[in-house]
Amino acid sequence: MRNGLRKKDLVLIAVILCVAGLTVLVHRFVGGVGANRVIVKIEGAIEGIYSLSEDREIEINGGTNRLQIKNGEASMAWADCPDQLCVHQKPVSLNHESIICLPNKVVVEVESSANREFDAVTN
Repeated sequence: MRNGLRKKDLVLIAVILCVAGLTVLVHRFVGGVGANRVIVKIEGAIEGIYSLSEDREIEINGGTNRLQIKNGEASMAWADCPDQLCVHQKPVSLNHESIICLPNKVVVEVESSANREFDAVTN
């Protein structure tokens, strides 16, 4: 027996590297799409989890709010609250961005692999 690598050892190493490479590719392409989602909470309890990759409108809280998911972004399309602040918020799509409707106790938060380029804006 020699201390060098045998042909079977080299084949085993090549197989392990191929499996590792395929795992990374599958996670990057398949896992990345499913990871971009919005979580809808009412009074802190999760009501639903929806993919940002599928365009749709969702009624929330028995119809008090309507969430629109379009082109990978979520926005509050309609709400019956008096101030309408949640409706006038910009669409969200980046990790930890949220839309909050205080009167109806609705929170929509993004869970995504995309982060902001900067944490704060300075002069």
